[in-house]
Amino acid sequence: MLSYRHAFHAGNHADVLKHSIIVHILRHLAQKEKAFWYLDTHAGAGVYELLGAYASQTAEYETGIARLWTQSALPPLLADYIAQVRALNDTEALRFYPGSPWLAWHLTRNQDRLRLFELHPTEIKILRDNFAQLESDGKARTLLHAGDGFSGLKGLLPPPPRRAVVLLDPSYEDKQDYQRVLDTLQQSLQRFATGTYAVWYPQVQRLEAQRFAKQLKHISEKNWLHAALQTCAPPRDGYGLYGSGMFILNPPYSLADNLRTALPYLVQTLGQDSAATFTLEQHTL
Repeated sequence: MLSYRHAFHAGNHADVLKHSIIVHILRHLAQKEKAFWYLDTHAGAGVYELLGAYASQTAEYETGIARLWTQSALPPLLADYIAQVRALNDTEALRFYPGSPWLAWHLTRNQDRLRLFELHPTEIKILRDNFAQLESDGKARTLLHAGDGFSGLKGLLPPPPRRAVVLLDPSYEDKQDYQRVLDTLQQSLQRFATGTYAVWYPQVQRLEAQRFAKQLKHISEKNWLHAALQTCAPPRDGYGLYGSGMFILNPPYSLADNLRTALPYLVQTLGQDSAATFTLEQHTL
């Protein structure tokens, strides 16, 4: 929806789960010399100021990245993710938070390419400004699309190198997003079955969200991994985010083992009450 601004939620517990997994996937793909693409259907602004007007209103980052910022002896998955956030902040203070596009640009190489979609007119303008600074040397690796990522993705698959990770993370404020994700995944797999697809979804008290993980598992019989982090009990008034999940098709072989150590740590560090828990499921053929 065009009313949604991720800056209100930047750095929260859902971002911690999503971005730590994305960092790991990108690291894995970069182990081979062959090029790959990063495709993002809902890119957002790219970088967020946590002390700015939007993020400071809700201060959701205080229940997410801020709780990890001063921790030592982090599990490897989280340590790598925190290192990327630190690279954006030139002091020990936590001021800026990187979105998925910023992380992807810094974890890809000269031979790799980024294709980013954003529909919100204000967000795409900020994203363009941020990438103008990143690619100021004239060596552009990124194409930004001001439009609907669900429909735009189809024309980019399969990517020329036949290697890619696709992130689908709409806001889900429009309940139609759940079905659009499912439809987009099915259509994308028909075009590019070997790609890595990462789907983020919210844990909220809405029927579409409650049944979403089960629906995702029926998308493909091929390899998938499902990780979810619940930080508190569902709100009594029925509103609000109490956790989130990541569903990955064709995940890196190393991801599950890393999540087995990271998820219990996140429950301990980000959990807000006794209902905090995690889910880790994997299906391989």
